[in-house]
Amino acid sequence: MHLPRLLLAVLLPVILLLGLAPRLHAQVDAPASPYSVVVPVADTTEVQRNDAFAAALAQVLTRVAGGQDLRSNAGYADALQGASAIVQKFQYQRAAGGMSLQVDFEPGAVKRLVSRLGVATAGVKPPVLLLVQGTDGVLLDQAALASLAAAAATHGTDVVYPEAGDTPDSARISTGDTDALATLNQRYHTGLVLLGKLRAGGADWTLITGGQPQRWSDNGDTEDALFAAAGTSMAARIGKQLNVVGGSVSDGKFWVSGLHSAMDYANLLAALRADPAVREVATLGAQDAGVLLYVKATLPMSGLAANLAATGRVRLQGDPHAGADVTLRWVH
Repeated sequence: MHLPRLLLAVLLPVILLLGLAPRLHAQVDAPASPYSVVVPVADTTEVQRNDAFAAALAQVLTRVAGGQDLRSNAGYADALQGASAIVQKFQYQRAAGGMSLQVDFEPGAVKRLVSRLGVATAGVKPPVLLLVQGTDGVLLDQAALASLAAAAATHGTDVVYPEAGDTPDSARISTGDTDALATLNQRYHTGLVLLGKLRAGGADWTLITGGQPQRWSDNGDTEDALFAAAGTSMAARIGKQLNVVGGSVSDGKFWVSGLHSAMDYANLLAALRADPAVREVATLGAQDAGVLLYVKATLPMSGLAANLAATGRVRLQGDPHAGADVTLRWVH
């Protein structure tokens, strides 16, 4: 049932005055730390460990820079050589076919390092949920998709896998179904999904970003080569949409529909204010189950909308709304 127009108009300023949005946002479960990485190692020697620290830091820097490629930035090579100086802790682990090293870096040091490399921290992208079916139609597990995850990680893109006993509806997800996306956000904290289906000599892929599908097909001699190519392509497509770097402060108007309660409205404000690019949010008006917001950010409005949609809290809408630069729908 839609929130009556008069009630919504009364509640919006009340919520703003009470400052409920930040407290409501704090109840959301936090994702895995972007400053923690697991990398393979051949042995426990100091040489191998330092090489692993450098490889891990390269992934973390890309993550914290929002997926931007920092390799050509002055000081990048020196930063990797000094990776051990900002390691908070590390631990060896057994891995399939060998050994791995989990490395946790000190968050403040990483942020300062990214800043010294001349890049503003753009906010960490949410992970991509992998729903890849084998030729028999059964979802592949983490071990089978290791080469895909590794290729994505080199470009600063993390992945997650469906929980045991959970079989998301791929057909509904592929169409951007709002309820299906809301369920995924609640469980996996993301709006990014890669759907895949293996076939003889190749695979068909669908990447869902903000409820919008991108489709392509690949061929490969081996499954590992096929998955590695998919991980690289997936990261590149996400990067093209989300790795937008603002050169100045922009402002515009967002129309967001699908708000059926004061709680939805409060959570929307919390999601916006949690984005590191957002500088100001103000409510301009409300109608039925929608609200018109004024937003000021260090990203273009289209880039900010894409990043917000990637979290799974909203989806991009194709139909324009009068007086708005961007049209979104709340899905959580």
